[in-house]
Amino acid sequence: MDKMKRYFLAGYFLCSLSLLHAQNYNELVERAMEYTFKDSLKQAESLFQQALKLDPKNARNALLFSNLGTVQKRMGELDEAIKSYTMALNITPYSTAMLMNRASLYLDLGMEDKAYVDLCGVVDLLPEDIEARLYRAYIYMNRRQYNEARIDYNVILRQDFKHREARLGMALLDQKEGRHTAALDGLNALVEDAPKDKVLLMMRANMEVEQGQEDAALLDLDEVIRLNPKEVEAYLIKGDILLGKKKKAEARAAYEKAIELGVPRMQLSDKLKSCR
Repeated sequence: MDKMKRYFLAGYFLCSLSLLHAQNYNELVERAMEYTFKDSLKQAESLFQQALKLDPKNARNALLFSNLGTVQKRMGELDEAIKSYTMALNITPYSTAMLMNRASLYLDLGMEDKAYVDLCGVVDLLPEDIEARLYRAYIYMNRRQYNEARIDYNVILRQDFKHREARLGMALLDQKEGRHTAALDGLNALVEDAPKDKVLLMMRANMEVEQGQEDAALLDLDEVIRLNPKEVEAYLIKGDILLGKKKKAEARAAYEKAIELGVPRMQLSDKLKSCR
């Protein structure tokens, strides 16, 4: 065999190996995605890991690490998911989608300081991003950095003045800062838009109790109970209001209903005694 033919055959062999390598990588990725869509998560995790080992320098690996992290998160492997998202961000540090993935997982784990860093990274890259602003405002609220929270909520509301979570956040912020009238006005507007929203009605009832508006609170609680007769908290708050008004028989009835729905009788024993 002459030298030219040997070079040709060697080159053909190397090219075939390269194509086979790429084919195997792509097949592993495709199969991993199929398993992901079928919720066969353990198989998907294994295939993503095989693909990453097969071609550790592939430009698509950032996305693979991100997908692997999401699969691991769904399986409850939260520490491993953090590692996978971090590997993805080591390759593409300015990916806002991957920063949001890791930030949301940090929040799930109660690691607010780390989530905050990622969220700030997203806001730096996308100043109008609603999700990042909303999560960051939540962290600011927990830190009692109310001015900063208000800025984030305002950015959201400038884009969508009907945004439910941002409006609710503003109402809670007003309440925390002692702007009680503004807080209640905010909740009133939310309830007006969604009069059958049990969460909003419960929040307004609690706020009305704090502001000494017990009669208004009772109306909201009765509406909550009408919408959901198994809302235990509504019966408990209603019982407390009625007991404070010396309506002992009605208070006892509310407490007994809460007990019927699963509240231990011992937990309410003192209140029941006060209803005699």
